[in-house]
Amino acid sequence: MSLQIERTVTAVWRLESAKIIAHVARITRDVGVAEELAQDTLLSALQRWPSEGLPDKPAAWLMTAAKNRALDHVRAEALHARKHEELGADLDAQQAHIVPDFVDGLDAARADDIGDDLLRLIFTACHPVLSTEARTALTLRLLGGLTTAEIARAYLAAEPTIAQRIVRAKKTLAAARVPFELPPADQRSERLASVLEVIYLVFNEGYSATAGEDWLRPALCEEALRLARVLMGLMPDEAEVLGLNALVEIQASRLAARTDREGRPVLLMEQDRSRWDPLLIRRGLAALQRIAELRQALGPYALQAAIAACHARAVKAADTDWDEIVALYDALCQVSPSPVVELNRAVAVSMAEGPAAGLALVDELVAAGTLDRYHWLPSVRGDLLAKLGREAEARAEFEKAAAMTANERERQLLLARARS
Repeated sequence: MSLQIERTVTAVWRLESAKIIAHVARITRDVGVAEELAQDTLLSALQRWPSEGLPDKPAAWLMTAAKNRALDHVRAEALHARKHEELGADLDAQQAHIVPDFVDGLDAARADDIGDDLLRLIFTACHPVLSTEARTALTLRLLGGLTTAEIARAYLAAEPTIAQRIVRAKKTLAAARVPFELPPADQRSERLASVLEVIYLVFNEGYSATAGEDWLRPALCEEALRLARVLMGLMPDEAEVLGLNALVEIQASRLAARTDREGRPVLLMEQDRSRWDPLLIRRGLAALQRIAELRQALGPYALQAAIAACHARAVKAADTDWDEIVALYDALCQVSPSPVVELNRAVAVSMAEGPAAGLALVDELVAAGTLDRYHWLPSVRGDLLAKLGREAEARAEFEKAAAMTANERERQLLLARARS
């Protein structure tokens, strides 16, 4: 296969796979089958395009081919059911998908207040029949197009563990006959935490890719932003929905400043803040204001959004209110404790009280051993050691972090810091 075709297939699949799986799942009513059919379609493209040439619209080709496979699957299932006299009460619904025009008509007829296949896919995969870990892993696989290895890194877990979790989740959904549909409004709240987590993890993968040659994956950020906005329209009085929206809006405002012209990472304190998007900041601050008006307790996303807002309000990096950020991290540690939050708090403490204070907290995390797989731990420790003039120790920490990351841009940044 030529390099050009391989790159095109990879790029198109990353952008379109979630939409294709969601559309096929709407037809088959089975997310596991939908993923298999979508993967079959990708394989067909990989076999045909090198000899036949790229189609004019690769994404449309993949969607049409996947949809046809889904319809063939439904026809075969219906025929099989008739032959064995096992056609159940849902036969009419299944047959509805045999004719494409009727599929579209049916979809329009039962249009709901979301009207979005991707968001419907998230709510389906976040069904209570699955554990929280299984819900997020499955949805990231289906929606975010993340590989099993990328999901494993996001959760600081072993890759086989995540792979087994995804397989079991699909089998559980199929065995429970979970329909591909939106839950009623009064049942959405019980799935909300997983839905929010998935959207934010998709955004984070776009904001700081766990692997590959690029540090950013803007298409994932844009998709997460869109879903967060749709969700906010659906649940406008839910503080954590508003909090997630505020968080991703403000963080997305920095995307243009997060890399230089060569695609190299630019860290927060070194960014040209004139390149931050003021419209996205205003949208994020408006969502935070709405949370204040609701007078609800701040949850994890609202608190993280408040921290992001502290950075957004600082015209210069030196203007950052680190005491306020430490206070917000203290609150975050109370409502959503985790070693990663503790590490971020240590960074804030180092900025407010000096690197020695931050290093003491980081060393506690090193001793606990809970972040042994997390490359940002040695990276942060290296930064604090460098500020304290302990150059040799700092170099060793940066080299350790560089060896742990699977992102090439990040690895280059860490090695550059080790050499400086």
